Amino acid sequence: MQRLIQQFLNKELTRRGLSRELGAVGLTAVAAQSLLETLDATETAGSSLSVPGSMEMTGSGGELVMEQAKAAGSEYLFTNPGSFEVGLFDAQITSGVPLIMGLHEGIVVAMADGYHRASLKPAFVNVHVIAGTAQMGGQLYNASRDGAALVVTAGMLDNELWSDEGILAPRPGYDQKDVPRQFTKFCWEARDARSLTMMLRRAYKVATTPPGGPVYLAMTNGALEAKGVSSQIIPAERFLMSARPRPEAAAVEQTAGWAAKAKRPLIVVGDEVWKSGAQADLVKFAEKYRIPVAAGTGGYFNFPARHPFNLGRFSMRSAYAQSGVDLALMVGARDFGIWRLPSGAEAPMDARIVRMGLNTGNMGRNYPTDIALMADVKQTLADLDAALEGRIPKQRLNAFGKDRGDEVRGITAKMWSDFDARVRNNFGLSPMHPDEMTYVMAKTVDRNAVVVGEVHSGYNQHNNFHWGFGDDEQIWIGYTGNSLGWGLGAATGAKLALPDRPVVCSIGDGAVMYQSSAFWSQARYGVPVLTVVWNNHNYQTVRGGFHRYNGQMAATGKYAGMYLGDPDIDFVQLAASQGIKGERATTPTELEAALKKGMQVTKGGEPYVVEAVIRRTGPGADSTWHEGFKLSERMSGPSA
Repeated sequence: MQRLIQQFLNKELTRRGLSRELGAVGLTAVAAQSLLETLDATETAGSSLSVPGSMEMTGSGGELVMEQAKAAGSEYLFTNPGSFEVGLFDAQITSGVPLIMGLHEGIVVAMADGYHRASLKPAFVNVHVIAGTAQMGGQLYNASRDGAALVVTAGMLDNELWSDEGILAPRPGYDQKDVPRQFTKFCWEARDARSLTMMLRRAYKVATTPPGGPVYLAMTNGALEAKGVSSQIIPAERFLMSARPRPEAAAVEQTAGWAAKAKRPLIVVGDEVWKSGAQADLVKFAEKYRIPVAAGTGGYFNFPARHPFNLGRFSMRSAYAQSGVDLALMVGARDFGIWRLPSGAEAPMDARIVRMGLNTGNMGRNYPTDIALMADVKQTLADLDAALEGRIPKQRLNAFGKDRGDEVRGITAKMWSDFDARVRNNFGLSPMHPDEMTYVMAKTVDRNAVVVGEVHSGYNQHNNFHWGFGDDEQIWIGYTGNSLGWGLGAATGAKLALPDRPVVCSIGDGAVMYQSSAFWSQARYGVPVLTVVWNNHNYQTVRGGFHRYNGQMAATGKYAGMYLGDPDIDFVQLAASQGIKGERATTPTELEAALKKGMQVTKGGEPYVVEAVIRRTGPGADSTWHEGFKLSERMSGPSA
């Protein structure tokens, strides 16, 4: 009966046909007539009602999709187009939503990801049927791991309509949405043009509702190309969620009681701080109660890098943790322990652990939880501050945690003093040391630069920057998935999101080669990113892992597949071939001059590339060994 009613509502059955079918399944004539009258009333009522602010539109399936995406607030369509999405692209021409094309689906998703991370707005993406869906996998993984709100759509050839082995269709017996399922919050397939706007709204809602994440909607070519389809277009404010849920009052009071009595509390921060806009609130809270802050795994610097209460990355081996922690406040942070089976506890097991945030998947995955404040981080900090202040007499507040604060200031002062000394020890080397390279970058690029980073061996060097979160401070945008091929596209998307701020892409030579055609997109659309390539002719992070294995590679100095010279890659010429100017720097003086020129060029509206030639560091750094295979040496001479 449910199927028959659905067919009637979809106009696949006439009123007489439904009456006949209802009789066939056993309904009496009176019961069938009553049901028909109810359905008629429902349809009549529905046809006269509209959602406030909405509009009724008739057009092709593609036109409905573009209009609904525009109503959802999409500024761009990030895409690599294909012929089976003709209904969508024909509509895009007149939609008023600019198309930003990448030459590979991985770049397309990375651009959308960077746009979202910089703006915190949902990004609208389209990739090409099953093959494009598969090719975006590495970058969709990065977006999924960090909860980036991407609405990814794709064309689809239905393998259950006629042939089940069509070209560029899912393989027989499989759905197209099976491919990206584990890297998304949800996946759908749309076959009826009348459902496209509803399903697209659903996709935007799921992608943006905390915790955010990518979603996937495959749409058949028939649905996109269908004409004369009517549907409501509903504005974003009528279906997107923007609530800031508050934590349970009793749990806040319990946490405040523990914090008031704690001798050695510690805050561990994650990206929900940034996403909720709670950076300034966190600084105020930490300073007021003199609680040190350590960074969990994240894509942002959620607490100012050189703040006297910033202990750097959390570690049980840190000076503060070694002396004991009795309360751990996990503020929008992932759980401890993300890498591999540890040799010992990665969390303060004797401490009470309180978790704050909306991503319950990050709470208690590996280690215990005493209280979970499942709420918006910004709102939770405000409620906890009020509760904690109510427990501390005003005359004691100025002295609260003073001894702890003095201890932490001493620890961080020594930490940064030691770091700066190590950096200075590496100045003046040839080739240039990455410590000196990032020191020059930090002091040369604009004070309000947004640095998008993909240098896996460069985390410590990037501490030369004094990262903040304000409009007049240098900020960092990174990622935690570590699937190479993100940085160039992400920096392009970040600049599209923040056109009035300088954007610098700090990226390793190996990572560039996963996505070098992103230069083409920057040139075509006039996206003025300053790209700084760390060229050490090596996959240095992987080489370090190879060396730690302590096997034949470490013993012989022969690291399989690590050396990227012979032939050397000329990154300036690589960019020039796609319409971007640049220069090569081999000394700190040359680098500073190149960066200054690059900033001038980008302020004039053009992208620029600086290739910085630097030294390799760590075990095996001197090795230039690579496999000696040459097919040309095995070929027979020219035929007679």
